[in-house]
Amino acid sequence: VELKESGGGSVQSGASLRLSCTASDRTVRFGNLGWFRQAPGAVREMVATITWNGNANYANSVEGRFTISRDDAKSAVYLQMDRLQPEDTAVYYCAATPAGNGYTSNSAWGQGTQVTVYA
Repeated sequence: VELKESGGGSVQSGASLRLSCTASDRTVRFGNLGWFRQAPGAVREMVATITWNGNANYANSVEGRFTISRDDAKSAVYLQMDRLQPEDTAVYYCAATPAGNGYTSNSAWGQGTQVTVYA
């Protein structure tokens, strides 16, 4: 499965961005999808995940500001990011994994999209 992110950019604090990720293989509709991010010098961290049946989970730092959604007809997952803060600056990656599996290096990962938030 190939994943491709889009929608990153540079914005001021308080602004919104919507990230999109499309998959080359429709079988992702049977699995779980997620967004992760990695800031310079930091480890990659989970931002939000959504299961095959729509259950969402968020990192504490983005709860209430970010919303993950999926459109299985389009083999896509989205991340709506509102009230962005400078600490949200990172490269954002989408990932896909079979239902019941965790996200590992063997999961499908996109190439990443840069999000920069200026104070």
